[in-house]
Amino acid sequence: MDNPACRVILSPMDTDIIIVGGGLNGPALALAAAQAGFAVTIIDSLAIDRRKRPDFDGRSYALALSSKRLLQGIGVWDAVDDDAQPMLEIKVTDGRAGEGPSPWMLHFDHAEIEEGPMGFMVEDRHLRRAFLDAMAAEPLITQLSKETVVSQAIQNARASVTLASGKVVTGQILVGSDGRRSGTAERAGIKRTGWGYGQTAVVCAVAHDKPHGGIAHQFFMPGGPLAILPLTENRSSIVWSETDARATELAAMNDEDFLDALRPAFGSFLGQISLTGARFTYPLGLTLANSLIGDRLALVGDAAHGMHPIAGQGLNAGLRDVAALAEVLSDARARGEDIGSPQVLERYQQWRRFDTATLALATDTFNRLFSNDNPLLRAARDIGMGAVNAIPGLRRGFIREAAGLTGDLPKLMQG
Repeated sequence: MDNPACRVILSPMDTDIIIVGGGLNGPALALAAAQAGFAVTIIDSLAIDRRKRPDFDGRSYALALSSKRLLQGIGVWDAVDDDAQPMLEIKVTDGRAGEGPSPWMLHFDHAEIEEGPMGFMVEDRHLRRAFLDAMAAEPLITQLSKETVVSQAIQNARASVTLASGKVVTGQILVGSDGRRSGTAERAGIKRTGWGYGQTAVVCAVAHDKPHGGIAHQFFMPGGPLAILPLTENRSSIVWSETDARATELAAMNDEDFLDALRPAFGSFLGQISLTGARFTYPLGLTLANSLIGDRLALVGDAAHGMHPIAGQGLNAGLRDVAALAEVLSDARARGEDIGSPQVLERYQQWRRFDTATLALATDTFNRLFSNDNPLLRAARDIGMGAVNAIPGLRRGFIREAAGLTGDLPKLMQG
């Protein structure tokens, strides 16, 4: 166990922006900020070689079109383009496993908007490697891997963090990108509001006989939604939300038993299926930081907001935070302002607060509406889906929302 009394404090490293968290949002912000001319230090608890493991582990992300534009803007997209699967259609249905879907459905087709595919599925391994390679090539970014923050402080108009190794990093602003249990937010005294859903997501990938055609499926069942999301090479990513008890059973099954449990919900439309990569589980809930900012501090991604994966918008919401914060800080510096001042950080909070709260409320409402077997609610939601699907203007609005093209978009997401 680390003994603070024995820790050696080294001479401080100085930077413009300190980012805690080396997942995906942290590196995206580091690249966006460096592109704007800021010196950035990013602190990651994991080793770089672990982040860059090339083997497929079953994890992948649905990136909205606006998120693709961000990755293009920060020089990452070309590295993942060949491994990205366009999502050309989205089909949303309601029903029970083994009984087939309701005849009422939502069908979104990318051909109804001018901008192109609504989004892209990209595997975690490809994204992480692309981010790490891009950061290594950027002289304004310093990566500190296998490092954890043990304390943070504000002094003389500077933010500082002390690492377990004894290193001290100082900067004009500290950014927490360290997940739903953000130590950065906790050390700053920022409380959280949220609740659990009594659901757990089982995440994996399957190979199948028939091509998916770039179609993403969302099948709502009483225990929770099953998302079947297209990957390259006749594979699909599975995000199966179930009750905690059922998910525990699914996680404990061997591969064949798990596939036997999945098939009634998955159906036979893609032929025979087999597992590829590992299975993961994570509990589902809603958690919102009560403030996105603090004294010389900002939160992005899951450190700011964690929501149900029902619409696949978690990473996209985080990347919107990244684009907005990078733009606010760049504009402030151009005006000669202190980028860590309360006035500057409040602009970021005002920009992102309403959007994230609205998205969190929407995912919460959709999950409560669809994750049940109440016959009256089933009838109401099926009629609602059918009505939306029958009105072209309303349907196109949902398509643009799925593509991340609505609202006050940061410049990096405008293309």
